[in-house]
Amino acid sequence: MNNKTIRVAAAQFHVGTDVEENLGTVLRMLDQAAEVRPDLVVLPEFCNHLSWYDSQEHCAEVSVTLDGAFLQAVAEKARALGIHVVVNCTVRRDDGTITGSSLMYSPEGQLIADNTKQIYIGHENDFLESAREPGPVVDTPLGRIGLYACMDGVINEPPRTLALRGAELLCNSLNSFAGDEGSLHVPVRAPENHVFIVAANKVGPLVPEALLVPVSEATGIPQKFLCGAGESQVVAPDGTVLACASTDREEVVYADIQPGLANDKRRGDGTDIFASRRPELYQPIAADPATQSYPQWCGAESVAATVVDPLTHGRDGLRAAVSLVREAVVAGAQLVAVPPLLSAEAIAADLPAALDFSGEIVESLRQCCAGDGVVTTALPMRCDDGQLRYCAVVVGETGVLFCQGQVHPSERFAWSIPAVGFESLELPFGRIAAITSDDSIYPETFRLLALAGVDTAVVPLEPQEAWELRTGLLERSAENRINLLAAAISSPLGQGFATALQRDFTVMTPWKERPFDGLLSQPELYRLVAGTQSLAVTIHPAAAGNKEVSRNTDLVASRPWKLCGAITSQ
Repeated sequence: MNNKTIRVAAAQFHVGTDVEENLGTVLRMLDQAAEVRPDLVVLPEFCNHLSWYDSQEHCAEVSVTLDGAFLQAVAEKARALGIHVVVNCTVRRDDGTITGSSLMYSPEGQLIADNTKQIYIGHENDFLESAREPGPVVDTPLGRIGLYACMDGVINEPPRTLALRGAELLCNSLNSFAGDEGSLHVPVRAPENHVFIVAANKVGPLVPEALLVPVSEATGIPQKFLCGAGESQVVAPDGTVLACASTDREEVVYADIQPGLANDKRRGDGTDIFASRRPELYQPIAADPATQSYPQWCGAESVAATVVDPLTHGRDGLRAAVSLVREAVVAGAQLVAVPPLLSAEAIAADLPAALDFSGEIVESLRQCCAGDGVVTTALPMRCDDGQLRYCAVVVGETGVLFCQGQVHPSERFAWSIPAVGFESLELPFGRIAAITSDDSIYPETFRLLALAGVDTAVVPLEPQEAWELRTGLLERSAENRINLLAAAISSPLGQGFATALQRDFTVMTPWKERPFDGLLSQPELYRLVAGTQSLAVTIHPAAAGNKEVSRNTDLVASRPWKLCGAITSQ
């Protein structure tokens, strides 16, 4: 393993409509970053000009060429400072097309990586050509580095493919107004892939300053949400944010990292999160969306749901869970999420006893159900094929209605025979999935559920790492537009929560129920308060049918399916 320590930096600043002035800002910020003696500096997206164009001709006019003055000045600055630099610009190519591309220059001023954006958002689709091949992973003296930009990190596939192809460090250039970029989309990509992330965003207006007021009035978007959201950051493979900038100031943040640590993909129980993937099941992710169709959406507009926390495992936990579930059902809950009542350690210590207790759990929860109401949890079971599996189950008044065995192998449930795939259950109020803890960490799991038309997922969770409750499951809900109930027994790693999809969603369309809040795709989030035992929420299954985050940008259908070979083959 490469144990070399390097210093990485992210520079955030404002970019306007004057290309020459913007070049001056870029060079000035590289000089400022050099004061902390970094080995690598990452700059924001669209450094040459605001992503705002009057016409295709205007876009071409303000774009740069690889051998033009703008990028040659950046290359020369990298050489003069003796550092690696990642800069993102709109690039006018030899064939006349224009791309939004991240470019990495070596300390010798050589262009060593050229990565074009795979997914554009909104009006960017009107002017820029997307990538035709996966981005490079470049071997450098600093480690193996991959590049991506903004919307490519709002979904999992572009960073995932880079990590699967060996990247230890991912550089993300952003041009984002969204508060959930810094709090969710940027940091989650580190722990889900066990890599380092360096992300640089902008501050200041993202539209021409003279248009701030009219654009705000025309769209109903407050002016503050037409500005870059900042929060440039460096994130470690466990999800720890090592450095983070402000939301509104020009600045440089940096951290010392060891890229080689990203080669260890093991979780706390020893499970290798890359070796345990199931690529043979992920084929739909790399299939043409034009050939795929969702089942008919069947979700209700609103459903009463409750997440409970008995605060303990075993029989004491079951007694508390039964009381909490009964209270929830009496209060009108149609879907109740209960955390696992047996820990992985307890199951492994005495599997026969755990199987017996599982029967008691099912019967006790069955007696709590009434009508269409159901309860979910996770427990060991002997399945219909005779195999022992750790399962997420849905229990109704007639017993077990649905049983989803764990699909990805893990060390702590080594006795569990992997299930053949993911299924869902159609209920009167929607199409739901129940997922075990050790399946929920894989972004491919929820992508498959989204493609299958699932509108609500429940995860009875026994977390191993803090990121699962902080960003991991929330990201699964956000990037797939799926309501989520995460039921976990309170621990130092966090508490359970629920997400409810907003019915007003697509940016720059009329919204009826809420003002624009600056979030790109994060749903409404409700967390259990530490020490409390019940969280009642209203979720919106029908809202899962709208996955268009902005015009011509669908969170699922716009995934770069042609470039997902690493996901389906490794």
